[in-house]
Amino acid sequence: MKDYKTLNELQEDLRVGNLTCVQLVQQYLDRINLNSHLNAFVEVYSEESLLRALEIDRKIKEGTAGKLAGLIVGLKDVLAYQGHGLQAGSQILASYISPYSATAVQRLLDADVIVIGRQNCDEFAMGSSNENSSFGPVLNAADNLRVPGGSSGGSAVAVQAGLCHASIGSDTGGSVRQPAAFCGVVGVKPSYGRVSRWGLIAYASSFDCIGPITKSVEDAALILEVMAGKDDYDSTVSTKEVPSYSRNLEFTGKARIGYIRETVENDAIAPEIKARTLAILDQLRAEGHEVSPVEMPLLNSLLPTYYILTTAEASSNLSRFDGVRYGHRTSVSGDLETLYKKSRTEGFGEEVRRRILLGTFVLSANYYDAYYTKAQRVRRLVREETQRFFEQFDFLISPVTPTSAFPIGEKVEDPIQMYLADIFTVHANVVGNPAMSVPNGVDESGLPIGIQIMAPFYGEESMFSFAKYLTGLTPEPNL
Repeated sequence: MKDYKTLNELQEDLRVGNLTCVQLVQQYLDRINLNSHLNAFVEVYSEESLLRALEIDRKIKEGTAGKLAGLIVGLKDVLAYQGHGLQAGSQILASYISPYSATAVQRLLDADVIVIGRQNCDEFAMGSSNENSSFGPVLNAADNLRVPGGSSGGSAVAVQAGLCHASIGSDTGGSVRQPAAFCGVVGVKPSYGRVSRWGLIAYASSFDCIGPITKSVEDAALILEVMAGKDDYDSTVSTKEVPSYSRNLEFTGKARIGYIRETVENDAIAPEIKARTLAILDQLRAEGHEVSPVEMPLLNSLLPTYYILTTAEASSNLSRFDGVRYGHRTSVSGDLETLYKKSRTEGFGEEVRRRILLGTFVLSANYYDAYYTKAQRVRRLVREETQRFFEQFDFLISPVTPTSAFPIGEKVEDPIQMYLADIFTVHANVVGNPAMSVPNGVDESGLPIGIQIMAPFYGEESMFSFAKYLTGLTPEPNL
């Protein structure tokens, strides 16, 4: 099977008749079967995707196919797809079938995407390693003893291993970008409100974003272009016009680039990641761009602010899963309170229970002002500080992660160390700015490294063009 890096290459072969969608889907299904040990998919839509492929082949012949015709995607198991299972990697939603499709998913379907299956993820998108799924951990295709990152680990591995052309994930604190970095692919977190969250199972509503995972910047731009835009079902989505990201990928001129000194010049960062990041910054200087270090006094407050606020929102959002209306219900008899407690204890995994308890604690009457209110104030200060950065700079660059993919099981017993895997990615979610991960070579063990680009609010257009330019300076991932 030919490995297509971009949809444009694939569509050209479909257009001239070198390939059909049916053949393409069958090849992906064969690969999924051969790589089932990676545990990237929790459900594969074999027959349905082949029937859909037949329909798209017909449209291509008739000249009526949509702009994403031939694109084979997988959906992270937090995105609603009408008539299909939806569990968020949890047993609390066992046997649940979605009665509707998420707005982002429907827009892809309307553009003639073929959905090949739903992908494994950390339970309710809570995790940095994809070890929290009730379906078991996902394995990194570069080294099956390593994690793929989380929570969109199955989505990243599926693209990394060539099990689908692209994936759609969700990013609450780095859950698209961090696994993209660990797997050597491209991952995008758009501006908050750029893509409708209607049909996305909520973890933390003021942080959650839907974003693509691809092998190329071009495809990421095109997919986001289709998914983005106003939606009457989501009052937080922007009504701003969506630019033609995919048609404006040529970067011209010289950029003003900032990097937070502590995110690069730090002994806690793996030496190879530090070296690769500094090498890119040096290359950019050599190309004539302005590259300057900046200080961020509130940097140490980012992670605690993120976890206080997200756990508080998770505590509220996940209260709806009670064993009464849908999903898992305990078989233990008793009163209503017992039903709630037993159903939630049996249905939720350890990490989800931990975050619900922490969130409930910070929202309690005695601690609300000490934790939740204070964290909201810090969030506002961080946002203001970030806005000042973007008055001076066009982009902020940093590593995506402090290390490359770590061994499975290494951090499971130490939640704090696991949370620190998100230390460079949570910034974009706290402030709502767009950010993306692009490949930046590999370490001495052959494990992928990523580099992160953050742009001004609703600055996706310039971010994509700069990312496309940057990939010309970085080593090609060996996928």
